Amino acid sequence: MKYILSVFLGAASYGILSTIVVLAYGNGYELGEVVGSQLLTGFILAWALAWFMNWRKKRSTGANNGVGANRVKTMSELTWKQRLILMAAGMPTAITGLLYYQSLRYIPASLAIILLFQFTWIGVLIQAVGQRKRPNGIMFFTIAILFGGTMLAAGIIEQGTGKFNVMGVILGLLSAVSYSLFILFSGKAVPAVHPVYRSAWMITGGMVLVFILFPPTFLFNGLIMGDLMLYGFLLGMFGAFIPPVLFAVGVPHIGEGMAGILGASELPVAVLLSSFVLNEHVSALQWIGVIVVLIGIALPELLKRRRRLSLQ
Repeated sequence: MKYILSVFLGAASYGILSTIVVLAYGNGYELGEVVGSQLLTGFILAWALAWFMNWRKKRSTGANNGVGANRVKTMSELTWKQRLILMAAGMPTAITGLLYYQSLRYIPASLAIILLFQFTWIGVLIQAVGQRKRPNGIMFFTIAILFGGTMLAAGIIEQGTGKFNVMGVILGLLSAVSYSLFILFSGKAVPAVHPVYRSAWMITGGMVLVFILFPPTFLFNGLIMGDLMLYGFLLGMFGAFIPPVLFAVGVPHIGEGMAGILGASELPVAVLLSSFVLNEHVSALQWIGVIVVLIGIALPELLKRRRRLSLQ
């Protein structure tokens, strides 16, 4: 149960981000300052944990004298090629943040998170093209459910498309594409390395990219000493630090399929907070759409488990 709760809380942490970003925008902060302060905080926290883990491993290895120990590489034993691969794999998550957070300037947070969640079928499409393998009937059915749920949750059926900002919708969908690529690359990038070290190097890659695109002037003009420090800390904690750690704890014990289902907790959390904290209107029909999207995400894994049980 504790591993299920770990993954659930990790995913729910992501759902808090959009509300914090909208509040930061309301206080006059810009995209580069928001994303930059988030990744800087995540960088500091991730490397603090990585150094602590590395210190513990070295002590444990020293105590056992390396004899009969199930030895995992320490941080210093990673090659520079491995480090660069991990940094490159972390860049799509920074691009996702930039696109997703920029979309929040044009569309409500409740709509932005729904657009981001299109990664569930976009990822399937990318894999199908890459492997030249047509998705099966269950996957087509799942995509249809996700599409219908999205139409409801976004309010398109209820209000039409006239109220939506085209730029915001495009940015939201692009964030879903970027997130799909992040999932695809991150799973294949040096998988033998401990998750804590992988996260630290991936966050580093994302931060370097953002600082190239948006030079971190907030470090020198005094902004970091104001409310930006609070927003950056909260975003870094809930977006770049807590989820990877909780996922690293829980996913190996419950499996990737169940983790994918629990990962959907991000969606209702984000919609709830946008409704109660940001006072965005979310109708009953939109809530039904959110539930339909969650069913669509859970359906493939539930059918797979049912088939497995029937074969036993």
